[in-house]
Amino acid sequence: MNTGVKITAFAAALAATFGTAYGVGKGVGPVEEPKRTEHAGHAAQDPQKEGGDGHAGHEEGAAAPAPDLPGGLQVSQDGYTLALETPTPAAGRSTLKFSIKDAAGRKVTAFATEHGKELHFIVASRDLNTFRHLHPVRAADGTWSVDADLPAAGGYKAFADFKPAAKGARGVTLGADLAVPGAYAPKPLPAVAPTANVDGYQVRLGGVLDPGKAGELKLTVTRAGKPVTDLEPYLGAYGHLVALRDGDLAYLHVHPNEGGPGPDVSFTATAPSAGTYRLFLDFQHEGKVRTAAFTVKAGASGGAPAPAASGAGEAGHGAGEHAHG
Repeated sequence: MNTGVKITAFAAALAATFGTAYGVGKGVGPVEEPKRTEHAGHAAQDPQKEGGDGHAGHEEGAAAPAPDLPGGLQVSQDGYTLALETPTPAAGRSTLKFSIKDAAGRKVTAFATEHGKELHFIVASRDLNTFRHLHPVRAADGTWSVDADLPAAGGYKAFADFKPAAKGARGVTLGADLAVPGAYAPKPLPAVAPTANVDGYQVRLGGVLDPGKAGELKLTVTRAGKPVTDLEPYLGAYGHLVALRDGDLAYLHVHPNEGGPGPDVSFTATAPSAGTYRLFLDFQHEGKVRTAAFTVKAGASGGAPAPAASGAGEAGHGAGEHAHG
């Protein structure tokens, strides 16, 4: 058993680089000055059609975006910054606070509603064993807050996925690092397997994830060997899928193609590069949201990735993790 590494508040200053590197190693370095780039798009159709996914150019005439840069790699983009007020939360149940600031340093208070929410907030551990899809509450002054269960010490990354209400603004996904103090022993990435099991449900992943090429991922939900044909809309969709690249945690958030209510939920997704990814599927049935977690190799075997699933691990959401503000 490896000796744990002590994480302190100082670790917040040693966050993984937000630059454009696509490596899948575990190295970390100082935060670099962010560069303007394009937000990772939200692919496919939403069965409830709650808000479009198209993103117009920013009204202030930002520099030409770099379309190949995934979301979540930058703390600032298009004049907006993710400002964490609680960058070193305690292990266990903690209240996270943050704001979105504009180019003048003012807290943003006006957001477009997309998929039922003004902002989607996701926290994942650097080893990709813990995943939380949260729904924070915004105060009148633009401060967001939400309770989160961060089970162990170590490095985490927070993602804010939103679209400002300003005319011509486009959707943005910003990322910033959290450090939970304490003895830190990272877990290995869960192994590749064809299915994931969570709360008595089995989810099978089919399809391919190709670097630089759109492909269909189909997830099939069963329980006790029988197809689940009455999935319930969650935030206006029959499933939500988030993909995070191992190493830098580049973020890709997609929504399902038309169809439903189960047992199949399909997505169109494009991996920004070859490498290993973790996929997290949120689906709702009988009033409860559950998460199936998958490890996927993109670009394996000469471009034919091998989709795979892990056990539920820490990806499943505890009570309140999906609470709506």
